[in-house]
Order: sequence, then structure tokens, then C-alpha cells
Amino acid sequence: MTKVTVYTDGAARGNPGPGGYGAVAEFVDSKGELHTREYSGGYKKTTNNRMELMGAIAALEALNRPCEINLYSDSKYVIDAFNQHWLEGWIKKGWKKSDGKPVKNVDLWKRLVAAKEPHNITFHWVKGHDGHPQNERCDTLATRAADGGDLMEDTGLEE
Repeated sequence: MTKVTVYTDGAARGNPGPGGYGAVAEFVDSKGELHTREYSGGYKKTTNNRMELMGAIAALEALNRPCEINLYSDSKYVIDAFNQHWLEGWIKKGWKKSDGKPVKNVDLWKRLVAAKEPHNITFHWVKGHDGHPQNERCDTLATRAADGGDLMEDTGLEE
């Protein structure tokens, strides 16, 4: 399996407000060459959590074969959903939280679960805005996308 390292971030100017995501994927080919791919996009009105999810989704959906992935995010929302097994409970309870309330952003969680399916992923939390080069790059991609002029509609945003 190809080993890929993925870094992701999301940003929103207001919550909700204009937002964007950024992701960086890195892998070393059989010749020992490092390859880096960057992904970003922006939305007219969205939330920070939705953009954190979109960063991970964009990177995973871009992969064209099963990979062994180390995914780094500064979003406890994304990382803890997997590492604390929240996601498993939400799915078992029909996308309801332990308090019986509906899980937010179900459209993106379902998309992330599908994108994750063919891969072996280990999720890692990294402190945001702490000088980590790839995390800082993802932040730049996300904020640049949020501030861009060609913003998409976030059709899944629940008001």
C-alpha cells in the first residue's frame, strides 16, 4: 500500500460565514521522490466544522487507490470523532448523539466515511497555529479560499 501523509484545515469568517478548506497530501514514490498535492475550496456561507471535514474529504477523495494514511488535523471535532469512537456510536444510533439530538453535518460525515473506506487511516491531532509547516500551509490554503472571489454554495449547511 502506498503510504500517504495528509494534513488538513478549515476556516470560516464568522460561524456561519464565508469559509474554506485546505489539504496537503504527501507521498514518496518508489524512486524516493517526494510528491506533494494541495487541495482547497471556498464557500459563500458555511461553518468552521464543515470546512474541517471538507479538508479531509477533499484529500481522501483525490486518492485513486487504497493507501496507508497518517492524517493530521488541528480539529478535535474530526480527530476525536474517529479516535474517541464517536462516529461508531452516531451510526449505531441512526446519526444521533448520546443525548439523543441529531448529529450536525451528517452529509459530510457520511461523505468522509465513504472516502475513508478503502484506506487504512491513523488520525492524529496537531496543535493549530503552532508553527507546523504543513498545518500552516493548510491554514493559508483554507483562509485564502475563504477570502476568494469564486465561492461555492454549501448546499448541506443547516441553518
